[in-house]
Amino acid sequence: MENKESFVVSARKYRPASFDMVVGQSHITTTLENAIKNNQLAQAFLFCGPRGVGKTTCARILAKVINESADAPASTNMFGEAAPVAMNIFELDAASNNSVDDIRNLIDQVRYPPQTGKYKVYIIDEVHMLTQAAFNAFLKTLEEPPKYAIFILATTEKHKVLPTILSRCQIFDFNRIQISDMADHLAEIAVKENIKAERGALHLIAQKADGALRDALSLFDLIVTFSKDRSIAYKSTLDNLHILDYDYYFKIVENLLSADVPKILNILDEIIKKGFDGHNFIAGLSEHFRNLIVSSDTSTIGLLEVPESIHQNYKDQAKSAGLAFLLSSLNATHQCELKYKSSKNTRLHIELCLIKLSQAKHAIKLSDQIKTLEEELKKKVNP
Repeated sequence: MENKESFVVSARKYRPASFDMVVGQSHITTTLENAIKNNQLAQAFLFCGPRGVGKTTCARILAKVINESADAPASTNMFGEAAPVAMNIFELDAASNNSVDDIRNLIDQVRYPPQTGKYKVYIIDEVHMLTQAAFNAFLKTLEEPPKYAIFILATTEKHKVLPTILSRCQIFDFNRIQISDMADHLAEIAVKENIKAERGALHLIAQKADGALRDALSLFDLIVTFSKDRSIAYKSTLDNLHILDYDYYFKIVENLLSADVPKILNILDEIIKKGFDGHNFIAGLSEHFRNLIVSSDTSTIGLLEVPESIHQNYKDQAKSAGLAFLLSSLNATHQCELKYKSSKNTRLHIELCLIKLSQAKHAIKLSDQIKTLEEELKKKVNP
């Protein structure tokens, strides 16, 4: 029987092993590298931010680099990656080890200096999960740690960490990773894995991941698994991730501008029959109006988080719609979204919003005509 290599998920296989491999957090990695280079390391760090953006990864890289700079032996795991836990690096998952006893065991370890290297590094993940008593037990050690101990705390909920803990840490806020950065990273992995991937499909995956690179890599693996020929196509990605194509929103707005109510209602019916939730649709339409507004000016075009292949489509539709219509429509769809859950007939709620919007262009035009007449009357009365 042929011996095949076991499958390793991309989130593990391509976990960054050095600061230069970290995606979308250059403001943090540069600061940490400078601190190490200038020998200005704090004794306690707090890495906070959304899930899947690289907090634990950066903590492990920092711990590794600190040890390497102190001439500690490096090690690798079974996948050839840098080992997350070396002789003087310790990890505690506070989500499942959050009691006073767990922290006391950690404090007992801190008392002994490292056998090799200069530092012992303690990584506490999901630190906000520690109990009040555990926080209190940890506070004294964090306040006056031995010179050889460095603590790296990571959390998704900074507001749940005690202020007394926060005041003793150097705080780093991790950003949600930009869609373009994620799409670029996925494209690099596709090349390495010999996977044919359409740029638009990778952009959809990045968009669906909502700023979390780990989620994007999981979705990437999922789409490749669905594919028979190890390719990632735009159409199959839309179907597998159950995402509504941009074309539907362009069609809706096009028919709103022409006030073609029957076509609008038929497009909505088609969307609902495909299994898309009405709430998600109206939220997506609000996002579409927002994208049209930012694409109408060259100074804000950079805020458009859609594939470059459809940038021109947004520019063209924004020009034909006009800013007054777009602002009015964005406000109407936002209100529709807010009141959606309290509506007893959600479909009718959306249909009514769309019918009103189909008359918005005419109402704006009429309003402009009235203003013009008023100005002309004023001139005649007060020449």
